[in-house]
Amino acid sequence: MTSTAKSSRSRTRHTGAAAVALTAAAALLAGCSSSDDTSDNPLAGEKAKAGTVVVGSNNFAESTLLADIYGEALKAKGLEVTYKHNIGSRETSYGLMKNGSVTVLPEYNGSLLAYLDAEAEQKSADAVNAAVKAKLDKSLTLLESSPAEDKDSVALNAGTAKKYGLTAASTLADLKKAAPELTIGGSPEFQTRQQGLKGLESVYGLKFKSFKALDAGGPLTQSALAKNTVQAADVFTTDPTIVKEGFVVLKDPENLFGFAHVTPLVHKEGLPQEGVAVLNAVSAKLDTKTLLDLDARVQLDKKDPLDVAQEWLKSVGLA
Repeated sequence: MTSTAKSSRSRTRHTGAAAVALTAAAALLAGCSSSDDTSDNPLAGEKAKAGTVVVGSNNFAESTLLADIYGEALKAKGLEVTYKHNIGSRETSYGLMKNGSVTVLPEYNGSLLAYLDAEAEQKSADAVNAAVKAKLDKSLTLLESSPAEDKDSVALNAGTAKKYGLTAASTLADLKKAAPELTIGGSPEFQTRQQGLKGLESVYGLKFKSFKALDAGGPLTQSALAKNTVQAADVFTTDPTIVKEGFVVLKDPENLFGFAHVTPLVHKEGLPQEGVAVLNAVSAKLDTKTLLDLDARVQLDKKDPLDVAQEWLKSVGLA
């Protein structure tokens, strides 16, 4: 299926203009003593010192964790690494990438394409990456994408999933029979967007009993789903609440919600070839379930993201 990346939720979160809760979490993470930020001002624009790889992150918790994974993997191979955490919006981070102040940044391929070309169609992950590379500043490139995706999805609470015999292996099409008995929740825009109720009906034939306007995957949506005020809701695929509450995320084989594969964005001159190989190896090991579990350790268990990154890299033989 072809989709156009216009999901306001995905684009908002991944440009760093996140909800207050995410911003607060990122601020907390940025204050962790073990993450060695090199400047009190994350917006400083000095070009990276020769021989040093500067790994950046935007201002939400998952980006910080991914940056620590990239940076610690590079350190393990003998590269000199510093961090520039909690940069802010994509407009700022992309500018710092172009001028060489930041060498590596965790990105989401479909969301980055939507930033570079709001009307671009997304037919496949490979096509998205090719389109991004064609639009990027000539100083930048994408490395290999990971299987891990952080994007919109339809999740059921545990009780609803059990009632209708649906599991994590079920698809959105499997919800067709149950949908007329369910209330689905999401942001107000979800009700009118193709990457929302319109697409769920036109692509999967889903007609829900009713829609409840909540927030963009934040505490209102999480609480309503947990309390069964809604039985289905639009949540991010790596939202730690999925683990905490036992939500069941349904697969989207037609890619209604587009693509949001975690992918390293790199300033070409700042990363040696051995660094490219390291980050591609990280991508090969990182899938959505793994990222969800790592996010839960940081955001629910309150672990230092640097410690979580180091432990995971050791567990997969990359540190």
